[in-house]
Amino acid sequence: MSVRVSYALRIILPAIWIGMIIAIDLIEAPLKFQAPGITIPLGLGIGRLVFLAMNIVELVLAVLMAISLWKPRADRRTWSLYGALVVMFAVKMTIIRPLLAQHTNAVLAGTSEGGSTTHYFYIAADAVIAFLLVWMLVSQVKRIIPKVAVAATAEPIS
Repeated sequence: MSVRVSYALRIILPAIWIGMIIAIDLIEAPLKFQAPGITIPLGLGIGRLVFLAMNIVELVLAVLMAISLWKPRADRRTWSLYGALVVMFAVKMTIIRPLLAQHTNAVLAGTSEGGSTTHYFYIAADAVIAFLLVWMLVSQVKRIIPKVAVAATAEPIS
């Protein structure tokens, strides 16, 4: 992978991930239950599919981000931000999501009326992930812009 592609991915991938969080968590999920004819079981089924797809894409983005940070090697701060991001994503996937699945199963089986506080933990996890992604994005733009500016002034003007 070229240096330019690595630097571009360090900006593009976090931006895509932030966009997904905004689109799914803040727009699709709340509006889904306001659509005419959507029942709780139908909404939960749709939510499972949508969030499963989102989580798969998030995993792919995390792997691609690691590759983009490898060469040229990113600094410690960037690796620390990435590490925090991966830890938060892992907590969301291994602890919070299974708890939500249990609750959803109970609602679908009719043994629970709904209204789980676990959703708030999922939202909080995604808020932390979004914060880390914005921090990573801003730090990468700050690192890359000076290099682009120097390269642009070094080129002969014709």
